[in-house]
Amino acid sequence: MTVKIYHNPRCSKSRATLSFLERQGVTPEIIAYLDTPPTSEELASILIMLGLGPRDIMRRKEAPYKELGLSDENLSDDALILAMVNHPILIERPIVVNDDKAVLGRPPEKILEILDVS
Repeated sequence: MTVKIYHNPRCSKSRATLSFLERQGVTPEIIAYLDTPPTSEELASILIMLGLGPRDIMRRKEAPYKELGLSDENLSDDALILAMVNHPILIERPIVVNDDKAVLGRPPEKILEILDVS
């Protein structure tokens, strides 16, 4: 089992999800995505695993969302993904990936959907 968490240590939900993972006996690979954002290809792959579109994981209250005019419905998924890669603060957190499955850890218990723990 290869579990990764796209983590922001300043976010209480992200910290809670990491703690929840550890209580399940899982030691995930921690990706500090603000410092090391996913590539466009990685983010597109994560979205497929989540079964969501870019807008579904975009933080709309962050300054770059307004500054870049990301509310424009005519923007393509590729443009939105690129905006999140270039401004990773826009990516909702935490995202937990287990092999070919992913889930947004809100609430933290949601990660049980993709873990093989008893």
